[in-house]
Amino acid sequence: MTSVARVRVTACPDGPLLLRGADELTDEQGVVHPVTRPVVAVCRCDMSQRMPWCDGTHRALQRARLNREDNERTPRAGDDS
Repeated sequence: MTSVARVRVTACPDGPLLLRGADELTDEQGVVHPVTRPVVAVCRCDMSQRMPWCDGTHRALQRARLNREDNERTPRAGDDS
Protein backbone atom coordinates (compact mmCIF):
# COMPACT_ATOMS: atom_id res chain seq x y z
CA MET A 1 0.00 0.00 0.00
CA THR A 2 1.35 3.41 -1.01
CA SER A 3 0.81 6.34 1.31
CA VAL A 4 0.23 9.78 -0.11
CA ALA A 5 1.88 12.70 1.68
CA ARG A 6 -0.54 15.37 2.79
CA VAL A 7 0.59 18.88 1.88
CA ARG A 8 -0.98 21.81 3.71
CA VAL A 9 -0.82 25.48 2.73
CA THR A 10 -1.54 28.26 5.22
CA ALA A 11 -1.72 31.91 4.15
CA CYS A 12 -0.18 34.26 6.71
CA PRO A 13 -1.97 37.63 6.83
CA ASP A 14 0.13 40.16 4.87
CA GLY A 15 2.89 37.58 4.61
CA PRO A 16 4.03 34.35 2.98
CA LEU A 17 2.34 31.04 2.36
CA LEU A 18 3.48 28.35 4.79
CA LEU A 19 3.91 25.05 3.00
CA ARG A 20 3.89 21.94 5.20
CA GLY A 21 4.68 18.41 4.10
CA ALA A 22 5.93 19.14 0.56
CA ASP A 23 8.94 17.47 -1.02
CA GLU A 24 9.29 20.08 -3.76
CA LEU A 25 7.84 23.33 -5.06
CA THR A 26 7.51 24.13 -8.76
CA ASP A 27 7.60 27.86 -9.51
CA GLU A 28 5.75 29.65 -12.32
CA GLN A 29 8.73 29.19 -14.69
CA GLY A 30 8.60 25.43 -14.12
CA VAL A 31 11.76 25.31 -11.99
CA VAL A 32 11.53 22.62 -9.33
CA HIS A 33 12.85 23.68 -5.90
CA PRO A 34 13.50 20.83 -3.45
CA VAL A 35 12.00 21.28 0.01
CA THR A 36 14.31 20.03 2.75
CA ARG A 37 12.43 21.23 5.84
CA PRO A 38 9.05 20.29 7.32
CA VAL A 39 7.71 23.84 6.83
CA VAL A 40 8.84 26.47 4.32
CA ALA A 41 7.65 30.05 3.74
CA VAL A 42 6.84 30.87 0.12
CA CYS A 43 6.98 34.54 -0.91
CA ARG A 44 3.75 36.26 -2.01
CA CYS A 45 5.02 39.85 -2.32
CA ASP A 46 7.38 38.99 -5.23
CA MET A 47 10.13 41.14 -3.70
CA SER A 48 12.18 38.47 -1.90
CA GLN A 49 15.87 38.19 -2.75
CA ARG A 50 15.54 34.41 -2.23
CA MET A 51 12.58 33.62 -4.52
CA PRO A 52 10.53 31.52 -4.24
CA TRP A 53 11.28 31.58 -0.50
CA CYS A 54 10.21 34.41 1.78
CA ASP A 55 13.04 36.52 3.21
CA GLY A 56 10.84 38.90 5.24
CA THR A 57 10.85 41.74 2.69
CA HIS A 58 7.05 41.98 3.02
CA ARG A 59 7.53 43.41 6.54
CA ALA A 60 9.64 46.30 5.20
CA LEU A 61 7.10 46.92 2.43
CA GLN A 62 4.27 46.98 4.96
CA ARG A 63 6.16 49.42 7.24
CA ALA A 64 6.88 51.71 4.28
CA ARG A 65 3.20 51.64 3.25
CA LEU A 66 2.07 52.42 6.81
CA ASN A 67 4.58 55.29 7.10
CA ARG A 68 3.40 56.70 3.78
CA GLU A 69 -0.25 56.52 4.91
CA ASP A 70 0.63 58.22 8.22
CA ASN A 71 2.44 61.02 6.37
CA GLU A 72 -0.57 61.53 4.11
CA ARG A 73 -2.89 61.85 7.14
CA THR A 74 -0.60 64.07 9.27
CA PRO A 75 -0.80 67.78 8.38
CA ARG A 76 2.52 69.46 7.69
CA ALA A 77 3.67 72.53 9.62
CA GLY A 78 2.14 75.64 8.11
CA ASP A 79 -0.63 73.64 6.40
CA ASP A 80 -4.01 75.16 7.33
CA SER A 81 -6.13 72.38 5.84
